[in-house]
Formats: sequence, C-alpha cells, structure tokens
Amino acid sequence: MRMRKKKNLALRMETCGDLWIKTPSDLRGNWRTDRPETALHLEIGCGKGKFTVETAAQTPDALLVAIEREPNAMVIAMERALGLELQNLRFIDGDARHLETLFAPGEVARIYINFPDPWPGPRHAKRRLTSPDFLAVYKKILTPGGEIHFKTDNRDLFNYSISQFPAHGFTLDKVTFDLHSQGMTGVMTNYEQKFHELGTPICRCVARWDGEESC
Repeated sequence: MRMRKKKNLALRMETCGDLWIKTPSDLRGNWRTDRPETALHLEIGCGKGKFTVETAAQTPDALLVAIEREPNAMVIAMERALGLELQNLRFIDGDARHLETLFAPGEVARIYINFPDPWPGPRHAKRRLTSPDFLAVYKKILTPGGEIHFKTDNRDLFNYSISQFPAHGFTLDKVTFDLHSQGMTGVMTNYEQKFHELGTPICRCVARWDGEESC
C-alpha cells in the first residue's frame, strides 16, 4: 500500500537538507572524505527510520547512509535524525537497483536489509532484495569482509535467502529463526516491534562477503 502524501512534503524535505543527499552519485567513492576514520554502512529501505536513527546513535564510529524510495516515509526518518542532531547519518531518495552508481567498489562495510517486500511466487523472485541480481550488486560495493545484516518475519523469504547467500559466495553466520526468543535483541524497526508483540518470530542472519567467489 502506498503511503498517503504528507502535508508540506517538499518544504519538510528541504528543512532536512543537511541530511538529504540530492545528488548522491557525486559522492561515489568519496562518502567518507570528511570522516576518513569511519566505516560506511548502508541501510536499504529505511522506512520511517526508527531502526535508522537508533543504529546511527549507537554506532558513532560509522557513517550510515539510508536509501528509501518512498519520500513520504523518508521525511519522517530525516526529521527524527534532525531532532537528535545526529552527525553520522545521511539519506538518499532512491532505489536499491542503482547502488552501483552511488557507491564505488569496496566502499561499503555493512548493509542492513530489514523486512523487505517478500515478493512471493517464482514470477517475482528477481525483485527480492536477496535475489542473485541484487547479491551481485552488493558484492561489488562491499569491502572484503563486509557484511549483510538481514531480518524478516517471512519464513519463506528467509529460507530462500539463506539458500541464496552461500550459493553466491557469502558465508552465513548468526542464523536464527526466532531472534527475540530470549528477549528483545538489538535495535528494532517499528514493524519488527509490532509483530514481535504479536508473537511473530523474527528471522535474522549475517552474510559475510570475503571478497572472492567460492569454488
């Protein structure tokens, strides 16, 4: 379902101009110029930004770039970040299909993918953010040893994903089918918190890219 357009969206976006990167391709290969000692982390699909701002606040030694194709959600995330005066967070209004134009080879140390559209059915498999086409892009922008942190409440998508990661050269770690079984773990998204309270198990894994294809 498409989000309802926010009132004064354009003005609210401009108010967050210091966080909103309008021409991100200009920074390709140079995201950390002003913060060379930091690692570059990327969140794909930040939504309203609860996970985004809390993660940025907890990792001040990393620059977190969040990409979101729905500006009506992203503006809420940016306003949250602005209110907390976070200096290590930037936002891109765009689509993950174009990551290679935004980040140079080996530039990203970590990618967060939280609760993406599962795109059920084989006809839509290529649209999944853990499909082979997307994994090929992630391998190009990840540094050797870089990681993908993936969470979903959709068991079918998770099973699909943990089969695709190793098939395409990633090493799986911290695989769980019920992340919060012993109590809430890590930073939650709004969606995650809601479904955890309903008793829905949350699946999570970390997929590491070592920089070379497995034999």
